[in-house]
Amino acid sequence: MKALCWHGSRDIRCDQVPDPKIEHPRDAIVKVTSCAICGSDLHLFDGYMPGMKSGDVMGHEFMGEVVEVGGQSKGALKVGDRVVVPFTIICGECDQCRSGYFSVCERTNRNKDAAEKMFGHTTAGLFGYTHLTGGYPGGQAEYVRVPFADKTHIKVPRNGLSDEQVLFLGDIFPTGWQAAIQCDIQPSDTVAVWGCGPVGQMTIRSAVLLGAKQVIAIDNVPERLAMARAGGAITIDFGSESVVVRLNDLTHGKGPEKCIDAVGMEAHATATLDSIYDTLKQSVMLETDRPHVLREMMYVCRPAGTLSIPGVYGGLLDKLPFGAVM
Repeated sequence: MKALCWHGSRDIRCDQVPDPKIEHPRDAIVKVTSCAICGSDLHLFDGYMPGMKSGDVMGHEFMGEVVEVGGQSKGALKVGDRVVVPFTIICGECDQCRSGYFSVCERTNRNKDAAEKMFGHTTAGLFGYTHLTGGYPGGQAEYVRVPFADKTHIKVPRNGLSDEQVLFLGDIFPTGWQAAIQCDIQPSDTVAVWGCGPVGQMTIRSAVLLGAKQVIAIDNVPERLAMARAGGAITIDFGSESVVVRLNDLTHGKGPEKCIDAVGMEAHATATLDSIYDTLKQSVMLETDRPHVLREMMYVCRPAGTLSIPGVYGGLLDKLPFGAVM
């Protein structure tokens, strides 16, 4: 089959690779009908995430049709089912899964020892990401083996809903929704969202749906800012005005109660000493992440407010104003 494979920084190729096969009774094979590119795929593309190997199949936001089912998944799935496959692979049985913390499933990361050495604890196994998260082939391919398929799927009707209407259930919509609900948004709250990419757009709409008094979106791409306004947000173009000054103006000097980082490790900023410092350190791998957004959030968030971080970080941050959090 054909698949998009990682071969190094900024080197993604369409390769011929072996078709996946059932390897465990809880597996299923899915024929991919739609897939998407996530912002975190760009971190892999740019070579900033550790644990990638040449030939790894990309993609963790995909859906399709079940074409083969392992023996232990037949009660939950059958050939012909239409499914969205979530980014996170879950067993549904460990302590974390039973508590509802599926993204830190204790059983699905087959390289958990390496992850624990680097991060202290492990995430769940993830499709199309690094070998620190299991090294599972991803969904930018014609077919995918879905481990723990009896739990790792969302069934959708065969008729009435297009792929485009449900595809984002696999990643960006629940990511944006979770980023908003974990803030415990109140009707009196101002919510500031840094980043108006796909996850940021879902976060903005989630905050509006949850009843925030005002939602403020921060970016510098005109098309993204226009989409944020269409979704109900006030916008700040960080390329033409001070984010901190504008946020304080919009909140009468108090700062936003809820601040959400939908950017992550490759945050861009206007040229400052901090941004130049971050870029130089990241380029020589003395720092894995550019934490400009985190610094700004820590500085401007209202005291007793909440910071929510759906953006992806690789591990090492520098020069964080942690005293502002205290």
